[in-house]
Amino acid sequence: MKKYFLVLFVLFSASELLSSIIDLPVLHTFSKPFIVPTLIGYYVFSRNDKPLCIIFLIALFFSWAGDVLLMWDKYFLIGLLAFLISHLGYLMTWRKHSNPVNHEALTGLQRLRMAFPIVLYGTGMVVVLLPALDKMKIPVLLYAAVLTWMVLQALFRYGRTNVSSFRYVLAGSVLYMLSDSMLAFNRFVQPVSHAAFWIMLTYSAAQFLLVTGVLRHEPETV
Repeated sequence: MKKYFLVLFVLFSASELLSSIIDLPVLHTFSKPFIVPTLIGYYVFSRNDKPLCIIFLIALFFSWAGDVLLMWDKYFLIGLLAFLISHLGYLMTWRKHSNPVNHEALTGLQRLRMAFPIVLYGTGMVVVLLPALDKMKIPVLLYAAVLTWMVLQALFRYGRTNVSSFRYVLAGSVLYMLSDSMLAFNRFVQPVSHAAFWIMLTYSAAQFLLVTGVLRHEPETV
């Protein structure tokens, strides 16, 4: 079953990207709502004997809700809230999918040094957006803070999971941040050429990487 869901995910993602290139709203309406549900199916049927992570499923559900809500401009704020909840779910998932601290885990100074580029990017994103936000200042600032925190939690899994899981989750989190940055810049600052294509390309890739990273985590057994 997992192969069928993976194929469906690729097909719906490709259809969504195609809809942004040829400007076909019907294809967009048909494709976008099914991207995350097919990934949920892929996750459920790829676990083998691993237990379901309910928090992760909740995060994916709210990502799906955000996807659907953002299809209508009037629901942008509610969609933003849905994605904020999903990021909280993701960062809780990263903590849950982390093994006890060992000698390879990042120390305080190492954490600061490696977190600096992420915090710098998140801060820079806010600085660029701030003059154009108007009444959306507080919601967007809160969202940016939670998004940055989510990426940091992915980074702090270093040494607390296997290399494969760490890389997939961190890469997915960074791509998610990039996708959201483009969306915000395109909406609040100035239009980006082929924005819909690049936003959905990075978003779909991010979601796939996050699911793959969670599936590849191996908890330590005592």
